[in-house]
Amino acid sequence: MTADHLTLPAHIKGLIFDCDGTLADTMPLHWHAWQIITRRHDLHFPQDRFYSLGGVPSRDILKMLAQEQGRSLDHIAVAHEKEEAYLPLMAQVEPIHAVVEIARANHGKIPLAVASGGTQQIINSVLEHLKIRHLFDAVVTSEMVRHQKPAPDIFLEAARRIGVEPQFCRAYEDTELGLQAIRSAGMEAVDVRTIIG
Repeated sequence: MTADHLTLPAHIKGLIFDCDGTLADTMPLHWHAWQIITRRHDLHFPQDRFYSLGGVPSRDILKMLAQEQGRSLDHIAVAHEKEEAYLPLMAQVEPIHAVVEIARANHGKIPLAVASGGTQQIINSVLEHLKIRHLFDAVVTSEMVRHQKPAPDIFLEAARRIGVEPQFCRAYEDTELGLQAIRSAGMEAVDVRTIIG
């Protein structure tokens, strides 16, 4: 990572970060939890599809899988099961240092927010575990918006909560769906895969 990532252009007045796969290296642990749940409920969910749906809430993924595979299941209840399977793994979560460093470098200078397709309980727990929750003025999660990524809603809500117009925000993501959501919100998008390479 170069210092370029830590220095912001003058027009950027707020930063918004995805959490899973952006601030926190959680995706392999989420995949482990998904394997437990999909085996339990006999659902087909290949790993490449899991990664392509990064940012989509578990309940929405389960609803989609059940419809596609002609299964009847309570997607809300099974999403809770998936969360329960993930919770014991949370102690293993590591930060994505290059991205966390950007948040640390700008903390106290401009407002920062998290915009995640996860749930409030899980995302706040991950941020507390990594000891970075205090860096963010707002944490917006899937329960707080109607339309999920790739819709722009979650990023627009994060911008509203930190009081910065979308065109003055830069947002960080690790998935195509997330980057699409940022661009739809009229914000500057940074693909963190180019930073952490």
